[in-house]
Amino acid sequence: MKEWKQFLEPYKQAVAELKVKFKGLRAQYELEGVHMPVEFVTGRVKPLASIYDKTLEKDIPFKPSAELAEELPDIAGLRIMCQFVDDIGKVVATLRKRTDLCVIEERDYISHKKPSGYRSYHMIIEYPVQTIHGGKTILAEIQIRTLAMNFWASIEHSLNYKYQGELPNEIRHRLERAAEAAFRLDEEMSLIRDEIHDAQQYFSAYKETADRDYNETKRKGEEER
Repeated sequence: MKEWKQFLEPYKQAVAELKVKFKGLRAQYELEGVHMPVEFVTGRVKPLASIYDKTLEKDIPFKPSAELAEELPDIAGLRIMCQFVDDIGKVVATLRKRTDLCVIEERDYISHKKPSGYRSYHMIIEYPVQTIHGGKTILAEIQIRTLAMNFWASIEHSLNYKYQGELPNEIRHRLERAAEAAFRLDEEMSLIRDEIHDAQQYFSAYKETADRDYNETKRKGEEER
């Protein structure tokens, strides 16, 4: 077990660092006063049980090795959620320009959805981490998708786990229809994105004013006492 912990530690470090960096994108967009394409960021290191299943699928030894690291580029995984489909392209373009990581593979499952209806944009990157033994470059997968795509993918993953990948036809067909409904929702939201942006800016300005008024009233009340 110690061998696995040592093997996975750089992946955990990479996920922690990348989450902080990608979340920082929100603050940068906010400072520029422009729409923030990043809604929120999540990350995880693949559990050993999932790594084991993948080694069986790929017919490789279940042990920490350079071969395992090469064959499983998604041991470290990040997800960047966006409000609108158009935001995905902006995030992709931003990541391509970064100098702290190197994009080595891209898969567009939005323009070319999977047969199941799955949509997302995948990027495989090389990312360097510093350990007590020196520098180490690892592979990580970044998935960029809308909130609707993420909701559908989470449900599909749970159902596939329950049925061990052999979904009943009725459920499979319903999932396919649900995937199309989710994508239509994304398209409809894109058509009114300007209205949504205005509403969000109005709400943010209102909340800021309300908080300021509340703090001022509270301060005066404390002074009067």
